[in-house]
Amino acid sequence: MLIAGTQSGCGKTTITLALMQALRARGLVVAPFKAGPDFLDPMWHTAACNRPCYNLDSRMMGEAECRRLRHEKSTDADLAIIEGVMGLFDGASGVGGVGSAADLARVLEEDVLLTVNAKGMGGSIVPLVEGFVRRAKQMGVRIVGIIANWVGSTHHAELLGDLLHNESLPPLVAWMEKDAPELAERHLGLVMPDAGDMPDLSRYFHMQQDFTAEARRRGEDEISEESATAPLLHDKKIAIAQDAAFCFIYAANLEWLQQQGAEITFFSPLAGESVPENTDAVWLPGGYPELHLKSLGQSSSWQSIRELIEDDKPLLAECGGMMVLGATIDGVPMANLLPFFCTMQSRLAGLGYREEANGALGHEFHHSKREDLFTTEAQRHGEVKAAFQLDRGDHGLRYRNLRASYIHWYFPSQPQAVASWFRT
Repeated sequence: MLIAGTQSGCGKTTITLALMQALRARGLVVAPFKAGPDFLDPMWHTAACNRPCYNLDSRMMGEAECRRLRHEKSTDADLAIIEGVMGLFDGASGVGGVGSAADLARVLEEDVLLTVNAKGMGGSIVPLVEGFVRRAKQMGVRIVGIIANWVGSTHHAELLGDLLHNESLPPLVAWMEKDAPELAERHLGLVMPDAGDMPDLSRYFHMQQDFTAEARRRGEDEISEESATAPLLHDKKIAIAQDAAFCFIYAANLEWLQQQGAEITFFSPLAGESVPENTDAVWLPGGYPELHLKSLGQSSSWQSIRELIEDDKPLLAECGGMMVLGATIDGVPMANLLPFFCTMQSRLAGLGYREEANGALGHEFHHSKREDLFTTEAQRHGEVKAAFQLDRGDHGLRYRNLRASYIHWYFPSQPQAVASWFRT
């Protein structure tokens, strides 16, 4: 089932986690998924379900890849729970367009449970739900139940349920008390789950009926098998930065690297660890470097990364991974391997899907701003140039075999091109 919302901020992440907890308390195995190019919500899903959460995005991944992952990663579970993105019909453009939760529900033929902020609401829930149901039906999407959030009392829940029933609308299948704890947020969304204990949200979550029995399972014959191809990164040893500062990693990207024959190792720039010996390429994913400026500024990891770059070995740096390679972040000295500095700002600096000329797909979302410096010898001689060819978004910087930009790439979107970023 897909848990959608009427709009961003209606509480669908809290509802999703409460539902996952409630189902696991019954002994069920839940396969978690997150719609859209999100990194933080999947961390909470993973904590709630004790298994990896996979992103599903009809814009960045394509329909076939969404169906493959949805099937492959839930065959051993009792049911799959997919948290939507923004409001049900919010996507890259239009109403229910590509990238929206509604489009994903259409692609996967998933039933939808709609989360409604019911604070102070009575009869108004009827026209609200009527509109969503009607529009969803036009897309071939079925809303099978309503989950009310911020409900004042049992009486309030009964009132809402009766109103929906009397108008022959999808039933109120569950509701969340108004006093349920809320998850802490910061500028990119929720804080990471290890920043605080996971609250027992299921205590405040009331299931009116067992709607899980209607969750439809996909048959083995519905997913076409992909033809086997030779691994593109055979025998390549790829080192990945992974710690509290570098943690924005799609689970499917890690699996893709391994499927392409790469040997994966990890190191922590926060801990000052050097790139492992005999590494062929490095991936610096995004995360929260701005929360660890002092430690990163003093990290001894940068010397080994400098040596790898000067040895012409590939390095892919994404967003936060790119930021630390510049001269400074908010005035704090960083690795100083590329001619730029970054400053954090309160407003959003970049947002949207991105597509490289070679077909690789990704997403950009950041509050920092990069100021390129054009005074270095390397810049004057053209040794530092644009890393990517894009119609829109951050073209980044390339020096030797280092590619760095604000974009988080989805590796399986264009295997040949992405593999070339990790090969010399």
